[in-house]
Amino acid sequence: MAELKNCPSCGNLFVQALRAVCLECHRAEEARFQKVYTHVRKSKHRQSTITDVTEATGVSEEDIFRYIREGRLSLANLPNFSYPCEGCGEPIREYRLCRSCTSRISSGLKAEEKQREWEARQIKNKRSTYRARE
Repeated sequence: MAELKNCPSCGNLFVQALRAVCLECHRAEEARFQKVYTHVRKSKHRQSTITDVTEATGVSEEDIFRYIREGRLSLANLPNFSYPCEGCGEPIREYRLCRSCTSRISSGLKAEEKQREWEARQIKNKRSTYRARE
């Protein structure tokens, strides 16, 4: 159901139905995306870096990073494009986290699971050692 909200970009009041921003901000966002997309679609610009594209189009790096994360820009034909890992900021070309952050989180989760298993065994052992007298 549609809801009345203030646009997070410009502050204007709008009816939020499909988009999180007002129509004017959405149109401006689409125009920025089209500038980037049109620029990198040309074969002579496919070797560009994100900084080069930012300078040529005037679109911020943060916006370009968002287009990549949203899947609107594919890195398959853009070998010099990368975006920062959400954990440490290292440049990556796929997913949201780099390998080191992924392995750090994974090992932390495994350690947490082992701790929970150990605590469950301790509780089970305490229950089995106390018996009521008959």
